[in-house]
Amino acid sequence: MTSRKSAEQLPLAFGHDPATGRDDLLVAGPVNAAVSLVDAWPHWPSPVAVIAGPAGSGKSHIAAVWRERSTAALVTARPGVGAEEAAARGPVLVEDADRDGFDDHTLFHMINNIRQNGHTMLLTGRLWPMSWPVDLPDLRSRLKAATVAEIGEPDDGLLSQVIVKLFSDRQLQVDDRLVAYMVARMERSMEAAQTLVERLDRLALARGSRITRRLAQEVLGEMVDGEESAP
Repeated sequence: MTSRKSAEQLPLAFGHDPATGRDDLLVAGPVNAAVSLVDAWPHWPSPVAVIAGPAGSGKSHIAAVWRERSTAALVTARPGVGAEEAAARGPVLVEDADRDGFDDHTLFHMINNIRQNGHTMLLTGRLWPMSWPVDLPDLRSRLKAATVAEIGEPDDGLLSQVIVKLFSDRQLQVDDRLVAYMVARMERSMEAAQTLVERLDRLALARGSRITRRLAQEVLGEMVDGEESAP
């Protein structure tokens, strides 16, 4: 007898482009500081700003809004890629600085060019800049003077907004009671919200069903089992 799971058809992996405009930014306590930073541009207290927050917290969305508004160049802080020259010409954005890595001297000269030419720079990372692997004392001093906006751990309100938005990005609508059910039982992170929505969407497509509480219960259980079995 064929089991239900083996009978499921795998859906095609259609792309789901998130809405990344200013009007699509979620407004809630954990992200207010970062959103306010973007809204305050170009009147920043420091020409260099950092948005720090955990994976999936919305850093890239907020940075994309700032990049569109400032017409900033997206660069990596490494030698030989034109990063220092870009910083001399206008605003620049460096994404995931603490994860993608950077060259100390390149980033130092970029910041100097930003300051000397009256431009601005936005960097994103998971950690505060004082926790980044910086060996150059002058660069550490420059980063210490940066304006930092931290995205905090999501509360119930923000997680609910995120889940609704993630479903909306996939042209799906879910009942508020179902959202509340999921929020009360999921891991408290943006990354978990993204995983939950993606798995629910794929499972619903595979079974040709709506997204229901029973389906959510199944996916949430699988996610918990996965965490417990992880080394």
